[in-house]
Amino acid sequence: MSTLPFAELNAQSNFSFLYGASHPEEMVEQAERYGYQAIAITDDCSLSGVVRAHQAAEQLNINLIIGSQFTTDEQCQLVVLAKNLNAYQQLCRFITQARKHSKKGSYQLSLAQFDQGLDQCLVLVKANKNLQATQLSQLKQQLKQPIYLLLHNDLSQPVSLLDNFRQLAKQQQIDCVASINPRMHLANRKKLADILDAIRQHSTVQQAGFLLSSNAERRLLQWSHLQQRYLAEELTRSATLAAQCSFGLNEIRYQYPKDNVPKGYSAQQYLRQLVEAGIKQRFEDNLSTELRTQIEHELALISELHYEHYFLTIYDIVAYARHQKILCQGRGSAANSVVCYCLNITEVNPQQVGLLFERFISKERDEPPDIDVDFEHQRREEVIQYIYNKYGRDRAALAASIVTYRTRSAINEIGKALAIPAHILHGLNHNIDWRDGNSNTVNKIVQAGLLPENNARSFAELVSQLRGFPRHLSQHVGGFVIAQDKLCDLVPIENAAMPDRTIIQWDKDDLEALHLMKVDVLALGMLSAIRRCLASLSQREQRTISLSDIPQDDKATYDMLCQGDSVGIFQVESRAQMSMLPRLKPRNYYDLVIEVAIVRPGPIQGDMVHPYLRRRNGEETVDYPSPEVESVLARTLGVPIFQEQVIKLAMVAAGFSGGEADQLRRAMASWKRNGKLAYFKDKLINGMQARGYPADFAERVFSQIQGFGEYGFPESHSASFALLVYISSWLKCHEPAAFCCALLNSQPMGFYSPSQLIQDIQRHGVTILPIDINQSDWEHSLDYSQHAKGAIRLGLKQIKGLNKGKFAHLLANRPSQGFSHLNQLTQQLDKTSLESLATADAFACLAGHRHQTRWQMSGTEAPLPLFDMPNEAEVNLTAPSEIEDIKQDYLATRLSLRRHPMHLLREHQALKNCYSQTQLHQCKHGQLVKVAGLVVGRQRPGSSADVTFVTLEDETGNSNVIVWSATAKAQRQALISSRLLKVHGRLERCDEVIHIIAGKLEDCSWLLADLSVRSRDFH
Repeated sequence: MSTLPFAELNAQSNFSFLYGASHPEEMVEQAERYGYQAIAITDDCSLSGVVRAHQAAEQLNINLIIGSQFTTDEQCQLVVLAKNLNAYQQLCRFITQARKHSKKGSYQLSLAQFDQGLDQCLVLVKANKNLQATQLSQLKQQLKQPIYLLLHNDLSQPVSLLDNFRQLAKQQQIDCVASINPRMHLANRKKLADILDAIRQHSTVQQAGFLLSSNAERRLLQWSHLQQRYLAEELTRSATLAAQCSFGLNEIRYQYPKDNVPKGYSAQQYLRQLVEAGIKQRFEDNLSTELRTQIEHELALISELHYEHYFLTIYDIVAYARHQKILCQGRGSAANSVVCYCLNITEVNPQQVGLLFERFISKERDEPPDIDVDFEHQRREEVIQYIYNKYGRDRAALAASIVTYRTRSAINEIGKALAIPAHILHGLNHNIDWRDGNSNTVNKIVQAGLLPENNARSFAELVSQLRGFPRHLSQHVGGFVIAQDKLCDLVPIENAAMPDRTIIQWDKDDLEALHLMKVDVLALGMLSAIRRCLASLSQREQRTISLSDIPQDDKATYDMLCQGDSVGIFQVESRAQMSMLPRLKPRNYYDLVIEVAIVRPGPIQGDMVHPYLRRRNGEETVDYPSPEVESVLARTLGVPIFQEQVIKLAMVAAGFSGGEADQLRRAMASWKRNGKLAYFKDKLINGMQARGYPADFAERVFSQIQGFGEYGFPESHSASFALLVYISSWLKCHEPAAFCCALLNSQPMGFYSPSQLIQDIQRHGVTILPIDINQSDWEHSLDYSQHAKGAIRLGLKQIKGLNKGKFAHLLANRPSQGFSHLNQLTQQLDKTSLESLATADAFACLAGHRHQTRWQMSGTEAPLPLFDMPNEAEVNLTAPSEIEDIKQDYLATRLSLRRHPMHLLREHQALKNCYSQTQLHQCKHGQLVKVAGLVVGRQRPGSSADVTFVTLEDETGNSNVIVWSATAKAQRQALISSRLLKVHGRLERCDEVIHIIAGKLEDCSWLLADLSVRSRDFH
């Protein structure tokens, strides 16, 4: 199609949050189909969507103009377009300034501010009903460049109004420009636009009335429609102005910060000095020739690609954390680098794991390396503020994370906008599986009697359209962008919701597309727990105990893991990992590397798990088609488990260069979305066959690559994680009380609740002491009066509703012998805190039980003068029943040290003949059984072939239930709603791992609600 003499200069995408009804790339693609010369994405005071538009425009024959729209305090609307690089920088600074003094998601701007540094930009004033001649006159005086009046006609306004604007422009000697001002790319998004309007206005579609667009004309239009609405000169002027806008995002030049090089050094010299010092620390005099060669190779490539400042920036951040005794560890691709090991960025010893440096840096990748560093999650904020303080907020900010609509949020928001009753929305959310495609979903909605067919079809279509739409910008989990000069010259900065946080308007994918450096300062709960545990052990032993004091290859630790005893242990505490541990039987560090990676969708979908286990157990022969392939796959017995192995296979067996192999990895990561993997298929298969490999081997390798799909797990990540797996396993094995106490004090983190962690550690023989106002600190603590390795005393932090600040003074001034009377506390604490403590039974040492506590608390208030109140010492109230105590425990602390609810319910008629978790070990493979327990976990991983995994907790442990898709669909309500679930099923046993294959599901939650009424049944 030939290019039209028209450019749309004011298109708004869905990054004008809750307004635009199309993705930026949809706008660009549709404009190209219609033959527009150019399209400007001008979202509201934002450049959040321009990178996506840029990527789409690069693939199409259309120019993209970068711009933004603004609404001033005077309700005047203006569009600012970037003509060149200087203009783009002005626009970024202008957006940053507008958002700087406003809360997250908003901005403030007056007409007078448009005299501030926009002289390189193209400025257009939108013709709307609020526009006044005085405003045009003011702008003409303020700006040094010409301004234009942007006309738009959506057929909802009379032609005479458009003529009035033309007359106004003539009076002010301003030229008019045609614009559709589209908010959608096609008319079929009109319903969605109405939904967005209703959501934005906190209204319903029915109530919104004139707030909604009157038609679907605010969409991209074909040339014939444009000619009917605008004068020829207004259309062609849009193309003329577009031709003035030559800026493209590829012109952005990012520079690494250079603050970390001391005077007298070049970056290359200083990095070399640090690495040489690290070599002495890490290897002493045992550096092999191979490692020295690798270090020189890495340093040479880092120098050639000018990445020295990147490594020095990471080094500085890690050095600060270590100086502050904040536990941290680099992982991911950083583990591929010996240089990172020497700089103490990663703890993965290259002598233990053979990793691929090209996975980290290569010439062909043409992008900066990506180093992730995990810090203690409870102290990461110190590191974040160090970065802000060192570089300043004009040079450092967090990347954005774009919060998008998911199925449930889309259902809820659309339902509210359409005034759908709450009970129907509940049914749409909980009784319908939305993963089966729109047609199947519509049928299920109709069959369930939730909506008529036409309404169901329209609703399902709206959900499909809204799903994936950006809702708002949030902050990335820790991705920092740090620049040498002002960051707001590259991308606008705005305030985050959290105090003292600022974010840029692009997310991590946008940064990767434009090759901007991101430093990932991530939070990891296990590091907090490990540091806390080591600190408590150091205090007990009266000496500093560090990670280096933990012995390697401890047999008892691996014995524990082989039994699947891994509750609370990093990365291997999930139901699937617990099942894998007794089958894989890890006996060394590299076994843990494999253990971490093998229970992932990539190896599972690629059918690599069972072959590996068979070969490991000697049930299948291990063979290799060549020595080169053996060098890649020998450590995993001929089965590719890691991403790096796929890359190495492509290199040694098909002749790929390091960069080409990394491109293959990227294609693997997105092949389901864009099909790019097919591009490498012929090169891979032909390359293997040319080197003498059989065609079936080549096809099998490619099939395994497809199996990895989007879920292949890197060995570099697994190698870093495996270190923490071993450390946390050793601590649990040899210091169970200290480790559990550290886990409890590091919450929220991990897979299990405090209640589950406590039940597990009790089964390991550790004593848990209750919350006590005279014995408990704010945090959980170790009590060595009963056991050499300590019992765990629960802390006041476990009680819901307590404020730490209110208790700091109380605990600091607690008498050495403890409080002796409630009066001492009622004078210092407010009523809410006292009630919370009483509910948690924290006053048992003073009053005996909860009823007596509340009686004494009521007696601490002054009695009415007309009545003679008895002395509370003369009143002895009946203690609450065990069930009442258990309910109050859970209400106050979400856990109980008394008997488990299932223990009390075990003999109830409804649960007769149900096996406990320990009794299942006496059952035979294939035996029909009944089990019951509290539902503490439901999982439906993408790799599970439509299987739901349910974890049931009883008084003896956790039972694992497998619910196949047919059973789940037929008994969905019981599956998703039960708090106490009874399962009839068949027991399966494999290598001492037990599962129950569910047949019938029964929701027995009513037993919990009725527990107190039926308490007489359990005594």
